[in-house]
Amino acid sequence: MQGSLEDALSAVLRVPVTTTGAGRTDAGVHALAQVVSFATPEPAEPSEVVLRRVNAMCGPALAVLALEEAPEGFDARFSALARSYEYAIFTREVVDPFSRFVTWHHPGPLDESAMHEGAQALVGAHDFSSFGRVPEGGSPVRDLRSIAVERTGDLVTVAVTANAFIQQMVRSIVGTLVRVGDGARPASWVGEVLEARDRAAAGPVAPPHGLFLVGVEYPPEGDEPVDWERE
Repeated sequence: MQGSLEDALSAVLRVPVTTTGAGRTDAGVHALAQVVSFATPEPAEPSEVVLRRVNAMCGPALAVLALEEAPEGFDARFSALARSYEYAIFTREVVDPFSRFVTWHHPGPLDESAMHEGAQALVGAHDFSSFGRVPEGGSPVRDLRSIAVERTGDLVTVAVTANAFIQQMVRSIVGTLVRVGDGARPASWVGEVLEARDRAAAGPVAPPHGLFLVGVEYPPEGDEPVDWERE
């Protein structure tokens, strides 16, 4: 998707465009609120014209909702204070044909209360080595602000917000919580996985198609956040 957006912007603006996204998304992951930044000379056309032409080239798989000038020094990734993701699990015995591409079908029952209880061990600043791929030379420490597991009918949703995430962190957390929800592990096990700092200790990585980037938080203009990914 990033390549398609860059190709469209480059064609419309008539200059090479390289974008920076607020959050990385693995293949198959969805984004409802992705933010991207890029540098370009003054556009030859009004922003609403650029927006319309880019959407005509990118749709229907990708939609650009807004296009505006950012403050000097703004970077969609490094200026972000927090990212929010949601993961959708469909728990009915029979698959739902209409949501099969945007939810993980788990035919057995899940105890969302036990999942929520176990997830609270992850809140705070921790070494999340057990839950993702740590970049070479990077820190595994992330500040997980909140995590909640809720049910609406057959749909169980895991909502998580953190300052940043290591690769596959949310999907690994979800896979671990599902082991609690299906009764294979107690809620206290999640904290043990965290303390192990070992990927082999965690549950399986949930498939990508149930994950959505749903929000990115930025500081008021002029404030400079501390981004742990850059440190």
